[in-house]
Amino acid sequence: MRTGLAFGLAFLAVSLTGAARAEVKMSGAFVADATCPATQAIKSGRNPGNISTSAGQSYDLLAGNKDTPTHYLILVPGADPERRWVKAGCGHVSGGSASTVPAAPAPAAPVPAEGDMSAAPVSGKPEYVLALSWQPAFCETKPGKTECKAQTAAGFDATHFTLHGLWPQPNGNFYCQVAAADKANDNPAHWQDLPAVELDPKTRSELDQVMPGTASDLEKHEWIKHGTCYGKSQQEYFSDALNLMRAVNASRVRDLFTQNAGRDLTSDQIRGAFDSAFGAGAGERVRVSCLNDRSSGRRLIGELTLGLTGPIGPNSSLSELLFASVPTNNAGCPKGLVDPVGFQ
Repeated sequence: MRTGLAFGLAFLAVSLTGAARAEVKMSGAFVADATCPATQAIKSGRNPGNISTSAGQSYDLLAGNKDTPTHYLILVPGADPERRWVKAGCGHVSGGSASTVPAAPAPAAPVPAEGDMSAAPVSGKPEYVLALSWQPAFCETKPGKTECKAQTAAGFDATHFTLHGLWPQPNGNFYCQVAAADKANDNPAHWQDLPAVELDPKTRSELDQVMPGTASDLEKHEWIKHGTCYGKSQQEYFSDALNLMRAVNASRVRDLFTQNAGRDLTSDQIRGAFDSAFGAGAGERVRVSCLNDRSSGRRLIGELTLGLTGPIGPNSSLSELLFASVPTNNAGCPKGLVDPVGFQ
């Protein structure tokens, strides 16, 4: 009897230990690409309230079930309980990373396959995702960030898209020839410990403006995770990204956002603006991601991701890069608010 009891307690201890190890803490947002069950537990599938994700909706990301997750633990406001598990294939991860290992999930991308676009390039040409942030929305959800505390109505990021990153594809093309110590530090809490990004003064000045997250060492993370797989120097990587950003910010897409601050925009309107700016069909290469502002219950447009194909250089045409890529049927978030600068 005692032997059986001891065995049972030992088994319970091992089980509890295994459960603790199975959850890998993560940060960022989970953006649903489809309507999927959001369950209280993975194995049982128990789902109090029959909660499901909404396509295009962004949820706070809490953890993965293992180093390379098959399921993500997210926060679903209004659900009881709010902590829910969803299958990894239901959406994609935007920003953030794992606390114990380099982030395994895919970036927010409009390329085929987080459904069908993240496969190896059929054309043999390099493929990329350009991720643009709408900074006022980001700051609503991260008010403690240094760059968000410094945001003003007169600032560049109040009326322009900002650079999140330029990501070589396919998904999973991360950390090329990066030292293990640097991978371990690729966590927002340790980005300051990553190697410095060396740029000429002009590029550094423009990057600090167009990527406000440099105040939190975002450029170090972007280089370590994505830029090391770009095949060029730090100077060329960020210069190329800034050239593409100039094209977007000089277009009707930026006008659409600035003229509709405080109002809702649909993904169709946004894609239509890309068609007007870069040619009919350009919008089919764009995906919209939204964020939940938990304090007000608003759905905010947080990010646009553009699928690009072809070599990128100083004189590259954003229009040509867009049209060389494969269209995506997934427009992402169907509608969201263009958040004006300032905490609402």
